[in-house]
Amino acid sequence: MEQLLRVQNFTVSSDGFGAGEHQSLERPFGHANPMELMSWAVATASWPNRTKPGGSRGLDDYFTRDFAHNIGAEIMGRNKFGPQRGPWPDHEWQGWWGAEPPFHTPVFVMTHHERPSFTLSDTTFHFVDADPAAALRQARAAAQGKHVRLGGGATTIREFLDADLVDTLHVAVSPVELGSGVRLWKSPDELLDRFHLDVVPSPSGVTHHLFWRR
Repeated sequence: MEQLLRVQNFTVSSDGFGAGEHQSLERPFGHANPMELMSWAVATASWPNRTKPGGSRGLDDYFTRDFAHNIGAEIMGRNKFGPQRGPWPDHEWQGWWGAEPPFHTPVFVMTHHERPSFTLSDTTFHFVDADPAAALRQARAAAQGKHVRLGGGATTIREFLDADLVDTLHVAVSPVELGSGVRLWKSPDELLDRFHLDVVPSPSGVTHHLFWRR
């Protein structure tokens, strides 16, 4: 089976931003409220951090439930790992994701400043200074035949799109306007030269954009 590079459940604002300005340790999404952007997924029965029974079923729940299906590795940008820039001040801090990261696979963090790999629960983080194609080769080898998820953020997804490496994308467009920040697109039409597109509105108010290669 072909190993696909997949973008899954990546959420942007109605004006195309995946995160706001001024990201920090306290505000990973900058001025954006992640609970507003991600409310469609948080409300589902399959949301992994759900502490109470219940939650919605249907289309949104399907995408939330499918997040980890047949995924063997993830690639993410350094901004998704943490807010630091430049050389690592130390190796004690181990990212935003806590002692039980939600990935459950090897994760390859794109960075110009490498550091030793480490493992938290069943997730091992590797730090790679490589171009997108080389990073994808490493992730595919670690995925052991399963697909690779491109987790974001928006800048990293654009780098892999520009390198023509992405096979499928699921982008959820939230009815929230940010005005500025880290942009995935000005319009999803930018990708139509390389991808087919289905647009599926959800009762939650989010609109799911499903892209696959032409």
